[in-house]
Amino acid sequence: MFPFFADNITGNYKMYVQLNLIDPKLQEILDKTVELFYEFGIRNLNMDDISRSLGISKKTLYQHVKSKEDLIEKLFIYDEMKWDNEMAKLKTDDINAIEILLQVSLRVFEEMGRFNTKLTFELKKYYEHIFQQFMVRKQNHIFGQISKNIERGIAEGIYRKDVNVELVAGLYVRNLVMMHNNDFCIVENITFDELFKVMFENHIRAISTPEGIAYFEKRKSEITHLNKNINNQ
Repeated sequence: MFPFFADNITGNYKMYVQLNLIDPKLQEILDKTVELFYEFGIRNLNMDDISRSLGISKKTLYQHVKSKEDLIEKLFIYDEMKWDNEMAKLKTDDINAIEILLQVSLRVFEEMGRFNTKLTFELKKYYEHIFQQFMVRKQNHIFGQISKNIERGIAEGIYRKDVNVELVAGLYVRNLVMMHNNDFCIVENITFDELFKVMFENHIRAISTPEGIAYFEKRKSEITHLNKNINNQ
């Protein structure tokens, strides 16, 4: 695998081990807790409710997490671990930077689209510090991946050599985040998958060489709809 993801995944794995997130029992607890939060909300559930709904004792639950705040924090880091696992599945040896960026961007878009409006509101209001830490880590993670993608594309001759890597990567991450802001779409009847396609095309055309644009034209028709309107999440 090209080290587009490998360095970050290797570093994060140590954290996952330290937090015991590779333990199947803890993973089961976290997976089921997420379902409970989606059904009942975060604020409405205390540790007694969670342990009872999971069919385990409160003592057993506290063997895996220290508090509700610790549980929520582990949920976020567990989400990052699953993201790393998903990224590790991508076979990047035989595809170029544009193809990699397309696949990664679609996964980022879909992942961010799964954010539930009610849960996001509760997290921001009652667990703002944990939520902000997660968002910063997530955006930094994506920023690092986009930066490496641009560097790879430059080496492959499909991105321009004069591209300001940090500036372009930062703008791309910002646009991905902003697309999930309800106030972002100022034009009526525009879906998020349409926004994504326009944003992705503008990005590629802005940084690509003629060779890169030619490749993008071949793949353009294959950028599929995501079949999710985030406003309905």
